[in-house]
Amino acid sequence: MSADYLSSLFSLDGRVAVVTGGSSGIGRAIAGALARAGASVVVVARREAELAATVDELTADGCRAAAVSADLAAREGVRAAADEAAAVFGEPDVLVSSAGINLRPPMDGLDEATWDATMAVNLEAPFLLGQRFGPGMAERGFGRLIHVSSQQAHRAFVQSGAYGVSKGGLESLARSQAEAWSVRGVTANTLVPGFVMTPLNARLSSDPQRVAALADRTLVGRNGLPDDFAGAAVFLASAASAYVTGQSVFVDGGFSVH
Repeated sequence: MSADYLSSLFSLDGRVAVVTGGSSGIGRAIAGALARAGASVVVVARREAELAATVDELTADGCRAAAVSADLAAREGVRAAADEAAAVFGEPDVLVSSAGINLRPPMDGLDEATWDATMAVNLEAPFLLGQRFGPGMAERGFGRLIHVSSQQAHRAFVQSGAYGVSKGGLESLARSQAEAWSVRGVTANTLVPGFVMTPLNARLSSDPQRVAALADRTLVGRNGLPDDFAGAAVFLASAASAYVTGQSVFVDGGFSVH
């Protein structure tokens, strides 16, 4: 009885998911969680070796997974990646936008090239992918758009720069997507991490004192791990979250309320 009930809420059997940035860090953990919950997962990222390792790990666990190598910094690359991803298992029911770049020079050193690159990957790619997949999800009556945001979307610290602006825009994008499509069964939400030791945070991760200070500020007493996002991602991708949309879901160990 309990297994059937939990399956009715959280199982992703028969669903197709596309996860950008799914070959490392939080994105990889989310891709693994969705696949192990039953979804057929297409992992989209740049580095082919990391993509292959991710897919090999999932298929070894009995999951259905495939990889698409793509550069999401250009509109043509995003569109090509979307078409290639949809050709593997079919049009997706779940889109996770986890790919991002973390270029944060001081504001007085922020040039237009850095601004453009940040917005292209962190904000424009999720917008374009949503425009590509969202209408089809709405036609089918089920869809989940999940974006990975940042504390910098809500507060400026450690030189937020263009990165913070892009993540603030990403959360607004989710709300606009929710307004457009939730009435037809497509929810849009963001996951907001605390400090997580991933390649994206290499600059902070290399400073042991800063890492320790961030852990001390977190109410659970430690910094985040990629696997901390598995449960929240499965929830937001599943039928269980049908009445949750337009929200910023903080998975940060209490970092944001301290």
